[in-house]
Amino acid sequence: MEIEAALSALLAEVTSVPEGEQVSLCHAVGRVLSADVRAPFAVPHFPKSAMDGYAVRAEDVRDATPERPVRLKVVGELLAGDDPAFIRRDPSACYGRDPSACYGRDPSASRSQDDRISCHSEPKAKRERSEGEESRDFGGTAVRIMTGAPVPEGYDAVVKQEDTDYGETEVSVYRGVTAYTNYCRVGEDIPEGSLVLRKGRRIGRIEAGVLASLGISEVSVVRPIRVSVISTGSELCSLGENGQEKAPPVGRIYNSIAVTISSSLPGTDFCVSREICPDDADRIASALEEALKISDVVITTGGVSVGKRDLLPEVLSRIGAKRIFSGVDIQPGTPTIGSVKDGKVILSLSGNPYAALVNYDLYFWEVAAKLTGCSAYLPISEEAVLGSEYTKINKHRRLLRAKVCGGQVTLPAKSHASSVQSNLLDCNCYIDIPAGQEVAPGDRVKIIRMPLV
Repeated sequence: MEIEAALSALLAEVTSVPEGEQVSLCHAVGRVLSADVRAPFAVPHFPKSAMDGYAVRAEDVRDATPERPVRLKVVGELLAGDDPAFIRRDPSACYGRDPSACYGRDPSASRSQDDRISCHSEPKAKRERSEGEESRDFGGTAVRIMTGAPVPEGYDAVVKQEDTDYGETEVSVYRGVTAYTNYCRVGEDIPEGSLVLRKGRRIGRIEAGVLASLGISEVSVVRPIRVSVISTGSELCSLGENGQEKAPPVGRIYNSIAVTISSSLPGTDFCVSREICPDDADRIASALEEALKISDVVITTGGVSVGKRDLLPEVLSRIGAKRIFSGVDIQPGTPTIGSVKDGKVILSLSGNPYAALVNYDLYFWEVAAKLTGCSAYLPISEEAVLGSEYTKINKHRRLLRAKVCGGQVTLPAKSHASSVQSNLLDCNCYIDIPAGQEVAPGDRVKIIRMPLV
């Protein structure tokens, strides 16, 4: 089978994880949303200034120039955080000298009807007056305003202070503006009721910041995907089994493959367990059956080829797993087996580190995307210009470890053996070369990158 056909057949057996859970926003980063998020209110929810300057009516200053400035009366001041219903009538009194004049700061200050300037979603040319209220004419006036402060009703633009003489009681405006210049409208960032984040979106720092701007402190997320990694092979040792930084006995090796795989699974998104099984069919079968009780995906390494101790094909049949694919036309990792039992995926990989890793990347992340509904896990396929020589013509489709940078992909590894893993330190992608195809420097080749690892 081709990789694409094998993947399609495997994914057809996978269903999304149905359970969600509520978590606080501070613990949601790295998790996948299990429900859409809509804006409970607009951001910003009041019109605010984008500049330090003066709130004005655009029509009053439309023709202002340095040669013919427009002179406006400054009726007060608003700072970021001020109560939008009140305006500071004496800005100089707001710095510790006379709190009674600092409307919007001192709750004991007297506030007459004349002191009140409300702040609505948009300025209105006309508005209905309540009984006994006198009409207000904002023409020829300005309000000193700081960045982030609410723009009061009656004003529809902000002149930045650099285009004025910084006047306190009167200000000269040297440059005209049009309506809504330097003015953040209600909902300019996020309209009320709008769809902000879709179900299946992975929460990163930007998503968390957007949710925080909406006052959302808890979100519904997909529960972590449970993954069991079972490494088969009597030659395998656990870390620390032979002491710190000591070579294992001759004939034994450390179980590095399981560490490589489990280290790629973020702890926020996945719950991972690891186990080593010797080459014993009963032990492997028992380990698989126990893992299937608690896991969404079981990954095995080793024992998939045709040697005397390659027991996985036999064991998978014994436990009643449904074989989806094996013998995919890919190098390395042709013996990789994909199976399903009770709706759980079993991905059986080679025991060679590179062969295991590349096939894990090809299949597992697609399964993770299907389980969570999150496309952020999907491998990225793109093209790059080959910058290294590769003269071999392969009988099978070949995936080469490589490094892509600035649209050029190179082969830093001198050895392409599937048993070698240290040369992956300088690699960040795979080159996907079709069977029988010759490639040369300057050719455009397909590359595959993993977005989260």
